[in-house]
Amino acid sequence: MKSINIYALTRIEKAADIARFDRQMSRRTYTLKIKEWEVKGLKALTDRLIKGGTRIERLNFFYSYTIPKLGKEFDLLRIGSDTIINIELKSHSIDPERIRGQLMLNRSYLASLNKAIRSYTYVSGEDKLLRLSNSGNLLEESWDTLCRDLEIQIDCIDDNIDRFFREEKYLISPLTDPDRFLKGSYFLTAQQKDIKKQILANIKDEPGSGVIQGFTGLPGTGKTLLLYDLAMELTRVSKKVVVLHFGSFPDEMRKLDSRLRRIDFYPADGIYGLPDIEEYDHIFVDEGHRMNRRVLDALTVYSRNNAKSVVISYDYEAVISPDERPMDTGEAIEALDGMIKYRLTNRIRMNSELSSYICCVMQCRGNHRLKSYPSVSVYYACDKDEAGILLDTCTSSGYTYIADNSKATCREFDKVVMMMDDTFGYDDEGYLRCSAEGEFRVRRLFHGLNRAKSALAVIVINNPEIFDVLLTIAQGK
Repeated sequence: MKSINIYALTRIEKAADIARFDRQMSRRTYTLKIKEWEVKGLKALTDRLIKGGTRIERLNFFYSYTIPKLGKEFDLLRIGSDTIINIELKSHSIDPERIRGQLMLNRSYLASLNKAIRSYTYVSGEDKLLRLSNSGNLLEESWDTLCRDLEIQIDCIDDNIDRFFREEKYLISPLTDPDRFLKGSYFLTAQQKDIKKQILANIKDEPGSGVIQGFTGLPGTGKTLLLYDLAMELTRVSKKVVVLHFGSFPDEMRKLDSRLRRIDFYPADGIYGLPDIEEYDHIFVDEGHRMNRRVLDALTVYSRNNAKSVVISYDYEAVISPDERPMDTGEAIEALDGMIKYRLTNRIRMNSELSSYICCVMQCRGNHRLKSYPSVSVYYACDKDEAGILLDTCTSSGYTYIADNSKATCREFDKVVMMMDDTFGYDDEGYLRCSAEGEFRVRRLFHGLNRAKSALAVIVINNPEIFDVLLTIAQGK
């Protein structure tokens, strides 16, 4: 996205024409929906700045910029070598605390750039300019101050603003970055916030009803962060909360359990039963798809008999062949009587390129392919010895080999390498299958690949057919 000159933008009168002009000049991939009051407010601001002595060539801003995946929008943003200027637009006066809250929130997002931040709000209906001070107070400000800030700002960027707002700066895993989680130094996406709001509302509206809710999504959609954030929220109102984690219980989780006194974390056995949870008001379940049906039924009966609310996070595995899933607990969870379910669709931990590639590998027909996959590497080895050499080469280049994905649950790695041998193949429907009985290696491969954030490597051992398919997908053919 490119910055745009707001003087040129506001010479156009009709909102629809402004939106078309903005799309052309900013190079954004969609057309904004601009309201008439926004047009009037932006023009009034522009005229005020020019009247105050700001040169027209100094009126370039990123207009209506939204941080990818997070959905956080800024009305006007300008980033210089050592300062950031943010201006928000309002048509009429509203509660000053709301204006202050918005500017404070904006500042928290911008703080990761490590630059001085100048935060303003222009209320066009009253022709009033407000500024957020360094100490967080909202002050009425003179136009001379804003004009001076604009004039002295140097080396302003005019393109590729997304590079300053990488999602890893804001979206974390509570396990791999417990310090930031405990400090609250993270953000939820708009979709996560919406699901959180609905879940909390259902708990509040039906206290003591034993309501069961759950959310699912592909790996990388932020399920664990949302679950833990919800648990933290309920502890703020003096509720006793437990998180049951089905699967491995890594050292990172023990560390979180020892430092976070308000929530108890328990390793739970997905096969044999539940730990003692009678003292808790709310039960949160992580990795719920690892429960078997007997444990799920026991949890459901306990919730209903004791009027305890339950929130379950579980993986969505529809992309995998039904025959390669050991037990589809996800479907059983969604079929529970009275179950309220939500689906996370925005992948935040993984880039869209890797997500697309993995889906195409799991089912080589029907899935849309990108033109290329530059972050994917596919290697071929004739035997295990050659595979070992290639694996050493990958790990020495920073790739993490996941031999057992059950030990990597809720964790992610920058680069991941996985191996596929001659037991893998595709069925008539294009699903990836494995002839090894009882191991469910396709499912393990799927979850292993989904631990990657920025790069994937696959080593194919003595399987020319699989190598051909994976290489063809990687080349976008």
